[in-house]
Amino acid sequence: MNRFIPILCLALLASGASSQQDWPDYRGPNADGKSAVIGLPLKWDEKTNIKWKTPIHDRGWSSPVVWGNQVWMTSASEDGHKMYALCLDRETGKVLSDRKIFENATPDSIHELNSYASPTPVIEAGRVYVHFGNYGTACLDTKTYKTLWERRNLPCKFSVGPGSSPLISDDLLILTMDGIDLQYVVALNKMTGKTVWKTERATDWSVLDGQGKGENEMKKAFVTPILAFVEGKPQLISPAAQAVYAYNPKTGKELWRVRFKGFSQSSRPILGDGMVYVNTGYGRPNLLAIQFDGTGDVTDSHVAWKCVRNVPSKPSPLLIKDTIFMLDDGGVASCLDAKTGVEIWKDRVASGDYSSSPLLADGRIYCFSQQGSVTVLKPGRKFEVLAQFKMTDGTMASPAIAGKAMFVRTKSALYRVENP
Repeated sequence: MNRFIPILCLALLASGASSQQDWPDYRGPNADGKSAVIGLPLKWDEKTNIKWKTPIHDRGWSSPVVWGNQVWMTSASEDGHKMYALCLDRETGKVLSDRKIFENATPDSIHELNSYASPTPVIEAGRVYVHFGNYGTACLDTKTYKTLWERRNLPCKFSVGPGSSPLISDDLLILTMDGIDLQYVVALNKMTGKTVWKTERATDWSVLDGQGKGENEMKKAFVTPILAFVEGKPQLISPAAQAVYAYNPKTGKELWRVRFKGFSQSSRPILGDGMVYVNTGYGRPNLLAIQFDGTGDVTDSHVAWKCVRNVPSKPSPLLIKDTIFMLDDGGVASCLDAKTGVEIWKDRVASGDYSSSPLLADGRIYCFSQQGSVTVLKPGRKFEVLAQFKMTDGTMASPAIAGKAMFVRTKSALYRVENP
């Protein structure tokens, strides 16, 4: 039995819900962008294979999450003064709740590619947790839509806006706060919102600013962490600027770290075959394959291989059998051998810019551009395009898959894509 075991969403396991019927987390129930669903459409347009389309007001790049008959996401005014949580009926697309959660008098500026509602909610039976970075986090009752608790006192200056999504681990809600001023991970009691532990990043910032203090753009990151088990013991694997850390998710104690040069990444790591594959971010992104059974600083001992070509900064990779599929920010797709990092093939999908992470479902890879292009590829050891088409608006958020439907959030609407 493999002693390296990716951990499923614990709330999903506890509820007994089918992983094919719900999509509770950014990148799905296994946090890997993969679904076992079959029967999805190969392509669609405004008149074909669309069950419903619901306009979404204002601006938000958070991905939809699905639980039961509900689809949740967040949005915010373009100036950041108002922040919302929206719930749609899964079957009809009807808006069931559209609540203003937070109001901000003087929000910081953000990058033109970002939004004030980019972190994806996480959902479990009876509760959904919405996160807006330093502007606040709230737990909502999914039956009454009322706020059960909120936190607005977790400071962090992201410089270009929030990005990292929350994660559930047992009775904890874990938030990642890597800014230009402060860098830490904090775990809240998911029932009350109270802080259980808080761990500051142990990076030696003196190599960046000479003093180890103050603000610096190279200190920020926007990665959503993942959970894993090693020999029955849990690890919270949390990439940050300049290093990736593993913590005990129950206590926040550091277990190991790998140092690198990189920052501002948002690509979520993936797990497989005793490795965690980690993106190092801007400053020329690398993909590191790390054995995650070490202790302390394992930079020189546990990095199995490194890929330096066509590695994305934003889209997350896919582990498909013994290969890794990547789609870089400029639309170049590549396939690597997962054990060695050797490139198997490289080619360009539809032209454009890419922020959304690709999905693997129904034996296909779905890729969505910021300009609206959709490319469907056949996974394997050669480049093969199955379909290419265009939606009326571009995609920043990563889609969700639940049942036999794909929920695609564009810049202006949410679609339920499904065969009749």
